[in-house]
Amino acid sequence: MIETPYLLFLGDAPDALAAKVAQGIKDWRPEFAVGQFRMAGCKADLGLKDMSLAEAKAAGAKTLVVGVANRGGIISDPWIAVLTEALELGYDLASGLHNLLRDEPALVAAAEANGRMLHDVRVPAVDYPIANGKKRRGKRMLAVGTDCSVGKMYTALCVEKEMRARGMKADFRATGQTGILITGDGVPLDAVIADFMAGSIEYLTPDAEDDHWDLIEGQGSLYHVSYSGVTLALVHGGQPDALVICHEPTRAHMRGLPGYQLPSLEQVRDAALMLARVGNPACVVTGVSINTQHMAEAEAKAYLAEVEARMGVPATDPFRFGAGVLVDALEKIEGWYGEAPAAAAGIEPDA
Repeated sequence: MIETPYLLFLGDAPDALAAKVAQGIKDWRPEFAVGQFRMAGCKADLGLKDMSLAEAKAAGAKTLVVGVANRGGIISDPWIAVLTEALELGYDLASGLHNLLRDEPALVAAAEANGRMLHDVRVPAVDYPIANGKKRRGKRMLAVGTDCSVGKMYTALCVEKEMRARGMKADFRATGQTGILITGDGVPLDAVIADFMAGSIEYLTPDAEDDHWDLIEGQGSLYHVSYSGVTLALVHGGQPDALVICHEPTRAHMRGLPGYQLPSLEQVRDAALMLARVGNPACVVTGVSINTQHMAEAEAKAYLAEVEARMGVPATDPFRFGAGVLVDALEKIEGWYGEAPAAAAGIEPDA
């Protein structure tokens, strides 16, 4: 178990999006967040108190969480000194980066010398099966995005919160390091071997009661040339009954890809729906989730109205304005328990 509360390490994050792990913890588990630790040049700010390692330890922090999700998931050399000092002061460390804490000799030595724990949450803990595509009972919603870091996790968490407030049976299913740190469970999907990615999502969302919803955290984008593979694994392994399209409208280009423009909502809708219907021919798009954090309220509401009229489904910013309309639409979905997906979709099985 990762001990709480946390001191959230922002390091030298170049922008707010790079600190999305810490932001997610602060927004969804504020009781875990004692403060933030920022290095020189850090351009992210959670609005928490800036604290030294010693100050946060005195305030009760037990684990220093690496709250940065940089491109490639790298622990940089300047971070090592801070993380080593934290271990010496009695902190455990937790990280969801691809560059594992346990692979850094200085951190392993400091942890052993001080009796501390290194938690790498981006390491699969299960031998996942290869996907079989068999229909599972229960209902599933998948958040799919026009880009990375547009609000797919927040959308699924907001829908779970609203469903539970209504007395519905619902569980958020984490597929990335932030979600795992928030909930304590999930699949670190982008660290799963490719052949087993779709199977890991089948494992994560097993048979359930007919009126139970699994709310699956999306990853990447079908239109992102770096991360489309992980998105497709979710679309097929999740076998969703419903898709909610997620979008951040103020971006100039795809995250990390200056030469690529964001696809339209219609493009994502059509591509995701075509691929989702391979595994569940009854899948439908039920709503659009817009991340309006960089828009004034009037501008945001006008944009949502335009999207809703254009797409023909409810549109909202569920974190800012609530997820009610998204849940209203999901409540109308009937689970699909018909013939085999391939036959229903008119796909010829392999010989």
